[in-house]
Amino acid sequence: MLSKKEQRLRRARQTRIRIANQGVARLTVNRTNLHIYASVISGDGAKVLATASTAEADVRKALGGSGKGGNTDAAQTVGKRIAEKAKAAGVEKVAFDRAGFAYHGRVKALADAAREAGLQF
Repeated sequence: MLSKKEQRLRRARQTRIRIANQGVARLTVNRTNLHIYASVISGDGAKVLATASTAEADVRKALGGSGKGGNTDAAQTVGKRIAEKAKAAGVEKVAFDRAGFAYHGRVKALADAAREAGLQF
């Protein structure tokens, strides 16, 4: 019997294999109860090109200092920031890697905000 975490990581592995075959940069998301993290990783997986998270001081100030990084508003803020940083690093197209998390709630909010800010995936 697989644990909940092992099930998620198993789903993530399948996605990463598919994305690796495409050879494009990937936007990967990690979600915890308190924070949400996003990274843009190069197509060959060798380099992290941009990162954004609710743990950053700027984002925490933008959220009003309440430290509420575990909601959809926070995820939207991170989505916008990761799109801006990725574009600054010269990345326009990415593959979305939800790391085995359901495409729902905070993960969906982050993806939609990144799309609106100009990332294509």
